[in-house]
Amino acid sequence: MIAVPHTYAEWARILDLFQSKSNDETVLKAMQQGTIEWQTGVAERFSRRLIDAVNFRMNAATDKFQRDLSRAHGQESAVIQALLALRKELSFLAKAINLPALPAKDRNHYLGLVVQKADEIQKTLEDSARKDHTGKLASIVRNHKVNRL
Repeated sequence: MIAVPHTYAEWARILDLFQSKSNDETVLKAMQQGTIEWQTGVAERFSRRLIDAVNFRMNAATDKFQRDLSRAHGQESAVIQALLALRKELSFLAKAINLPALPAKDRNHYLGLVVQKADEIQKTLEDSARKDHTGKLASIVRNHKVNRL
């Protein structure tokens, strides 16, 4: 059982667990129930720590996706699995950054950053898939969008 965070120190421990991908569903539940006193100093440190953890996981997810694609060797099912795994992680990150403990303005801004990154990844995938003359990869990328959060 993971305690619901209310102080910066408790949030720091939760965010470390979040960043290390330890027990994701339980950590996310605790994060969504957590609170924090939104005051100068704490707010900046908390926001930076949350954004750093999300960025770390986003980078890890895109690195894993690249590795999965390189191992796929054009196998349709492997490409689809890689796309779906990336979408799942991006969706999870969108939930993790959309925390009730954050003021609405900040929450919307941070969520927008995750959505924007997912849209950029999707656009890059679609642009790359156009190089496939068979059109099969483009179809796969369009039908399994990573930005459906």
